[in-house]
Amino acid sequence: MTGGKEVLVCYDERVLAHEPDTNAAFLPGRLDKRVRQILSGLNVQWRYPEHPGRVSSILDLLVREPIEGVRIMGGRAASYQELSRVHTSAYLQDIYALRGKSAWLDMDTTAVSPGSVEAAEVAAGTAIAAVEAVFDGQADRAFAVVRPPGHHAEPVRARGFCLFNNVAIAAAHAQSALGCERVLILDWDAHHGNGTQDIFYADPDVLFFDIHRAAPFYPGSGSLEEVGAGLGEGTTVNVPVPAGTGDRVYLKILRELLAPAVANFKPDLILVSAGFDAHGYDLALNVSYEGFAAMTGILQALADEHCQGRLVMVLEGGYNLESLSHGVHSVLKVMAGGEVPEPAVCGLAEAEAAIAFHGPAFRATEGG
Repeated sequence: MTGGKEVLVCYDERVLAHEPDTNAAFLPGRLDKRVRQILSGLNVQWRYPEHPGRVSSILDLLVREPIEGVRIMGGRAASYQELSRVHTSAYLQDIYALRGKSAWLDMDTTAVSPGSVEAAEVAAGTAIAAVEAVFDGQADRAFAVVRPPGHHAEPVRARGFCLFNNVAIAAAHAQSALGCERVLILDWDAHHGNGTQDIFYADPDVLFFDIHRAAPFYPGSGSLEEVGAGLGEGTTVNVPVPAGTGDRVYLKILRELLAPAVANFKPDLILVSAGFDAHGYDLALNVSYEGFAAMTGILQALADEHCQGRLVMVLEGGYNLESLSHGVHSVLKVMAGGEVPEPAVCGLAEAEAAIAFHGPAFRATEGG
């Protein structure tokens, strides 16, 4: 340890109640019929990828391998007022009407089960609770382990497994209720945070910085030219990268682009849309556990320098349970004061080991 820090993991078991079942009797309608046609055309049984096992795997690993300084704190449900800071009243009423029901909400297979609306309220409220805890001085850092994720949810539309935009709701709460003037949101999920961008696109007091796999990868937005509009022009920064991009590129972006952006913007809070589908096991990009940990180290240094250490992570994507749980674990270790690793070049150690093992045999025959 490099000096212990208290870290809150904010979690509420009610987020487990969101469990869409593709075999359930969904509400009738054209959307349901169309989705069923798509699923029936697949050659394998399709399971809803965003399932309760995601957060269970994170918590199970923390029980097996506890981290000194990490403490679990409960969450709460977000109120209508808190949700309405980023979502329209009409949209919220439509979602509330689905309480206790099963339905498809969007053609990209966003769905709800009977417990989903409450789970989404709790996910947003727990993200708020994490921000409040850091502002109240309950902990140095916080990580909201929540689901369903949120960064694809737009003001008027559910998308990409997301119902309410958790990180945007937390940012808006910090501004409205906690005296926070400027917020930085870094989104390192493999997918572009289209919903978060949409919500803050004309807001000069929220700097949205997103590293993601480039279009046509889902959701297809997030080009370099999308920089904000009106008073918010210049406070949206998109960095699209190709498939296979890994640690060295991510760290270069944070050190050479994010760091000067933060120094210029001077945020009062750093929020992270922390998706772990950028790990190689999710087959989108190639960030390692050490890469996530090193990025966390950079963010902590920026938070310490510019916003009194206020750093809150909110879980987004990550669908391979091994890489998701170990990715979060690696981040929490650094947040709790652990050593910040410098990731190695992928495969270099193995290449050097092979050279050391086989090399002598060939050198022994030289000149023979």
